[in-house]
Amino acid sequence: MDPVYRPVVQLVVNAYRLKRWDLTVSGGEHVPEQGPAIIATNHIGYLDFTVSGYAVRRVTRRNRLVRYAAKQEVFDHPVSGPLMRGMKHIPVDRGGDVERTMRMAVEHLEQGELVGMFPEATISRSFVPLPGKTGTVRMAQRAGVPIVPGAIWGSQRIWTKGRPRDLSSGVPLTVDFGTPLQVDPDEDAEAATARLMASIGELVDRAQRRYPVTPEPGDEWWQPAHLGGTAPTPEEAAAQAAEEAAARRRRRQGQDGAGG
Repeated sequence: MDPVYRPVVQLVVNAYRLKRWDLTVSGGEHVPEQGPAIIATNHIGYLDFTVSGYAVRRVTRRNRLVRYAAKQEVFDHPVSGPLMRGMKHIPVDRGGDVERTMRMAVEHLEQGELVGMFPEATISRSFVPLPGKTGTVRMAQRAGVPIVPGAIWGSQRIWTKGRPRDLSSGVPLTVDFGTPLQVDPDEDAEAATARLMASIGELVDRAQRRYPVTPEPGDEWWQPAHLGGTAPTPEEAAAQAAEEAAARRRRRQGQDGAGG
C-alpha cells in the first residue's frame, strides 16, 4: 500500500489528461513487471520524474511505482517535502552524505522495487545528455540489479531550467526505454557509466528525430543546436553546469563557515 504515492500519481494522470499532454511510450517490454531495477533516463525538465514515472505505470500491468532520487532541497520544502517523504523517494544531498543516498536506494532495490535515476545529476540545457556521474552504476553494482536506460523528450517545452513555465495544452511527450544493461561487480564504474550514457544518448537522438512537432519560427529554443535549434551546445551547457556546481560549493562552504 502506498497511501500517499498512488493518489499523487492519479492527480498527475488527471493533470496530463486535462492538459492533453499526450504520452507515447516505446520499449515498455524492457521494464520488468516484477523485481528490482534502476530506471535511468536523460534529464531535460523539472517534470521528468512524472513523465518517466507515468510511462512506467503505463507499461506495467501492476502500475509499478518508481522511487526517485531527488535533491535535498525538494525534501526541505514545506509543501513538496512531506509529499516526497510520503512517497518514499530518496533525498540526494549534493556535496553531502552520498553514502546515505546510496544506502537508501539499495534498500529499496533489495525490497524488489524500481529506483529512478538521472545519471547526469542535473538538467542539460543543451537537451543533449551530459556525461553521467558514476552513482547509478555503483548502485546497480552494489544491489546486483539491471539498469533500464530511457529517453524523455518534450518535457522541456513545459518547464525547464532558465525558462518560464508554459502549461499550454497539447504538448506531445515521449519516453523510449532500451535494452537493460547488466553491470559486472568488477567493471570499472567510469567505463560502465560511459556505456550507459551511450545507450541513453542513442535513445535520445532517436526520440528527437522522431518527435512529431517541429518548433515554430522564434520558438527554436527547445530544439538542440545540432538539429537546427537555438539551445546551447553541449560544450556551452557543460560549462554552465560546471559554473552552477562551483556556485553550490561556494554557498555550502559559506554556510559551513557561518555555522562554525
